[in-house]
Order: sequence, then structure tokens, then C-alpha cells
Amino acid sequence: MAETVTGPADDAARIAEYPMPRASGCPFAPPPALEALREETPVTQVRIWDGSEPWLITGHAQQRALLADPRVSNDDHFGSFPHVSEYRAQIAPFTPRMIVNTDAPEHTRLRRMVTGPFLIKRIEKLREPIQKIVDDLIDDMLAGPNPADLLTALALPVPSLVISELLGVPYADHEFFQRNSSLALDRAAPPAESQAASRAMSDYLDKLLGEKLTDPGDDTLSELAGRVNAGELTRSEAVHMGVAMLIAGHETTATMISLGTLALLENPEQLAVLRDTEDPKVVANAVEELLRYLTIVHSGLRRVAKEDIEIDGRTIRAGDGILVEITAANWDREVFPDADRLDLSRPARHHNAFGYGPHQCLGQSLARLELQVVYSTLYRRVPTLRLAAPIEQLEFDNSGTTYGVRCLPVTW
Repeated sequence: MAETVTGPADDAARIAEYPMPRASGCPFAPPPALEALREETPVTQVRIWDGSEPWLITGHAQQRALLADPRVSNDDHFGSFPHVSEYRAQIAPFTPRMIVNTDAPEHTRLRRMVTGPFLIKRIEKLREPIQKIVDDLIDDMLAGPNPADLLTALALPVPSLVISELLGVPYADHEFFQRNSSLALDRAAPPAESQAASRAMSDYLDKLLGEKLTDPGDDTLSELAGRVNAGELTRSEAVHMGVAMLIAGHETTATMISLGTLALLENPEQLAVLRDTEDPKVVANAVEELLRYLTIVHSGLRRVAKEDIEIDGRTIRAGDGILVEITAANWDREVFPDADRLDLSRPARHHNAFGYGPHQCLGQSLARLELQVVYSTLYRRVPTLRLAAPIEQLEFDNSGTTYGVRCLPVTW
């Protein structure tokens, strides 16, 4: 790899370790060190778990420039790609090519295979079924023990039920795929445990896909099976796409439901906006502001430079790893004044919570719809909802790719 220009000679002595801890007592704010780096130098280098020193991008404008730059790659086989953990680094050479680790034209081909189920028109048809799921789960919660854990009563079941139906995965298996998803994404888990969890998920999806190759239904796995039969996808590609959609389809939205509810309970005047409105545009805008404010994907978008790139007076050399830290960018005060304030009237659609450019989140329309339904229903139906324990006693989860609470005790 070519020598990297790092700027001042004392940079190496001052280089920060990544990831960085959040401040005690500030559960919604990005780590203070990230905020400081964004203000001082939004393009800099940090040291990660393996001793490598990828570039950390914390500014909103700089992130959008790089995420849209064809010289910035998702290829985790190339150069000093900044893997999130030892396990991810170990399996990278053996991981099939998917939409999450390829670039155009291969990325374009693979993404086209799974775009159909996530088109906005098809997703919008799910609004009524999702509304029924949410209402039924709230009914069950209200009829059950009080206090309740909102995470297990509502936040996890909603997206798990939806993605199970969309993919064609039995919801009865939700404990299996929730447990193994968490292990596969846990940065601190021993590599052997993460490997076993990933293999269990792949074996599970391979078995389901095999059934749909001969007996297809009206679901996304059946569509993938059809493409396998047509020779457009390999069986391995289809299985790994199914695993990726199953994991991403429930974990991120579940975290947003629970952490978003906590943020709203801590900001009652903002919660009242959602509780009292019947305007879908107000609800949709509120979802965007919550996505910006919380930015639950907190392990950075991982990229690598395929060519030399000049940005902000720095030279990112070909082969250098890049970490796009969207939590910091979504609190960039040049773009979002008073960014530390939750303001559901803020026009926040230009946040980076779903990434940006050709690799932005495939399932963002589904996530938005689920959040709109939950946020517009829960506080209206349970207007006295409140925390059943002090926020200081809650346990926050930093172990995976998303940041949230392990349990959200609520009462009404």
C-alpha cells in the first residue's frame, strides 16, 4: 500500500482509538471525542482493533462526497479494508460476493435481484397489515403484565413479524434468528461463537430456500429461488442475501422503536406532537428527525479507497481504509442547527442514517413505514405510557452494529 500523507508530524502520537465511548449520562449523544474530531478535523485517522489506522470521516458534507465517489469501495477483499471485528476479517476471504461487499457492475446486478420487494409502491401496500400487527401487539401488551418490557412486547415482534412475512420465514423461529443475529453481529463475541451463529443462520436459510426451489410461495425467498432456477443467481448468493435481509430487517427497526420511545419519553413535548397529530406528513417528518437524532448504526460504514482521493487537504491513498461515522455527521451543526435538540418539526430528511449513494440501505422504505405506524399508534393508544425505571438504571447495548437498550421497562 502506498505511503499515506497524515498531515502534521505529531498526528501519530495523537491518533485516537476507535470506537469511542459515549459520555455517561448522555445516552443519545454521539461520543464527545467524535464531536470534537468533527469540529476540528472531519477527515482524520484513528486506530482500530487490529492496529490499523483507517481514515475517520465525521463531517456531513465530506461523508456525502465520499459515499457517492466511485473511487470509494465496499470491497472487503481490497487493501486495508477496516473490518469491524476479528471474526469479520477472518471470514472476508471466504464470504460470497453480495450487495454489501461489491461495487458496480456486480453490485448493480445483485441489488437489482432484490430491489422489487422494497419498491415504495409495494412497501406502501403493507401499511394496513403492519397497522394490524401493531394494534394486536399493543392489545396484548395492555392485557398483560404492567409494567412491561417494550422491547420484547412490541419493538422486536413488529419488524420480526413483518420481515418474516415478507421473506417467507416462519415467525415461530424468531427466537432462533434473533439470538443468532445478535451473536453474529456482536463485535466482542469470540470469533468461534460468531462463526457458529453465522453458519446456523446460513444453514437455516439454505433449508428454506431449498423448499422454495420446488414449492415456491408469494414471498421474497421464493422470488430469489426463482432467480436461482433461472440461472440469474447462485444458491449461495440467494442464501446470503436472505440472511442479510433477515438480520437487517428486524434488528435495526426494533432498536429504533425502543430507543426512539425512550427519547420521546425523555422529551414529553415532542412525544405530544406524535400523540396528538393525525397528519401523516407530521409523522413522516418526525420519523426522519428521530432517525437523525439517534443514528442507531454506530459502528461506522466501512469502505476502502480504490484510488488516491484528495479531500479537505488530506490525501487518502489507494488501499487505505475508510470509516464513515454517521452518528457524528447527523449531529453536524453546520447542517442541523441545535443538533443536540430533538425537534420533530425539523426538516431532517437529508440525514445520513441510511447511508448515501449507491450503497444506501435497501430496506429504508420498509423501516420508515414500520416506524411511522408504530410512532403514530403507540402513544395515541397508550397516552399515559411512561418509564417504569429511572433512565439511569437502563442498560445500553454497544456490542453490535446498532446502539440501543437491552430492556425498556414501561408502565401506563
